[in-house]
Amino acid sequence: MYQSLEVFYEKLDQCPLRDRQFNFFELVYVISGIGDHTVNGNKITYTAGDLFLITPNDCHEFNLDGVCEFMVVRFGENYVREYQWKSIDHIECLLYYASHLSGSVLVNNDDKKMVSLLIQNLQQAIKYESVYSEDLTRHLVNAIIVIAARNIAAIKPQSISSNADIRILQILDYIQENIRQPKLLKVETIAKEFGLSPTYLGAYFRKHCNESIQQYISSYKIRLIEHRLRFSDRRVHEIADEFGFADESHINKFFKRHKGKSLKVYKLTINN
Repeated sequence: MYQSLEVFYEKLDQCPLRDRQFNFFELVYVISGIGDHTVNGNKITYTAGDLFLITPNDCHEFNLDGVCEFMVVRFGENYVREYQWKSIDHIECLLYYASHLSGSVLVNNDDKKMVSLLIQNLQQAIKYESVYSEDLTRHLVNAIIVIAARNIAAIKPQSISSNADIRILQILDYIQENIRQPKLLKVETIAKEFGLSPTYLGAYFRKHCNESIQQYISSYKIRLIEHRLRFSDRRVHEIADEFGFADESHINKFFKRHKGKSLKVYKLTINN
């Protein structure tokens, strides 16, 4: 990429590149046509209205069944990091979570309609360049990124059972919203919040998510810490304070237990 943000329209009858792997994010919106999209070996059919988010180092390709139209948005890690997102302070983590998904990131029907309108406006913005076109394009792209992020946040973990009820989804939302407040993440506190006994909550969560509630909390917290290290300039003691650890030693022990390396070693690894 030569710019922090690139937006373009494509009308194709075959994918020009196979097994593509980039070092930036790529949003691909299907305007028209059908075919299948393969990401990291996972294949899924697509149709008009689907929105795919390919993360850095993902390997992907499109197989087109006839002529298809796409709107493609490319942006680097710095673009996401530098924009002042008001309420999504871990948006990079949400976007990177898409690497675990192979289908469209749009799961909410109202959001699908909203993105469709945004894409139409985006087409017009890049087609007829005039004063403030670049600012307009960025605002439209940012709106699409936010909608993608909140849909990704709503997607159930891969391990969750297919017959999960609404309460388990509410519990997952509660954990994500309070991930920085250890006192609110105690099993007894969560159980009381949802009118359950601690024992029942443990069995209920494992039944629907195929892992213990503490395993889920730890893995989610680790993912956020990883992305703090990757995307922010925060020091270890600042990250420790943010997630409620007593000190640097405490967060280092927690991180090393789950990742097999210290925070310092991990940060050196991603910077090399």
